[in-house]
Amino acid sequence: MKHALGAIAAAGTLAIAAPATAQVALEANVARSEGRWGGELGAGYTVLAIDNFRITPMVGVFFHDKNNDRYEIAEVAGNLRCRNIASGRPVDSDRCDSKGRKLYSRIEATLSLPVVGISAGAGARLTGGDFRPYFTASTPLLPMVDLKANAGSKYVAAGLSAKF
Repeated sequence: MKHALGAIAAAGTLAIAAPATAQVALEANVARSEGRWGGELGAGYTVLAIDNFRITPMVGVFFHDKNNDRYEIAEVAGNLRCRNIASGRPVDSDRCDSKGRKLYSRIEATLSLPVVGISAGAGARLTGGDFRPYFTASTPLLPMVDLKANAGSKYVAAGLSAKF
């Protein structure tokens, strides 16, 4: 019974404290993910903030060039179609579209070190069905804008993060 009351009290405290400390985070990064360079735009919301510790889930889109030398636009039976160069056969037109977009989601846990002026932590990024852990660090650039970098397995990114 004590544990149940303690859990209810803790949940109530977090529910009351979360809106007061909640922050919307927006990010714009240059990134390399899964062997492709591109840019990513993301948005998140701090769901837990205790002193200098924060947990922030995010979602976003990774934009990249998915140009592939195996396909080209060519005239097939009087129409322009996407075709496989090796076989000469028509394929779906999206194979000739060089604009790649991948949705991603991630969660970060960071600790701010105000004396040093940085925040550092770890995160996990889900893209293409794979969870990839990474490290993150940021330093203030302007009052609500940070310079941020992420690095992990098959993933590296650097850019700006704004918190409101």
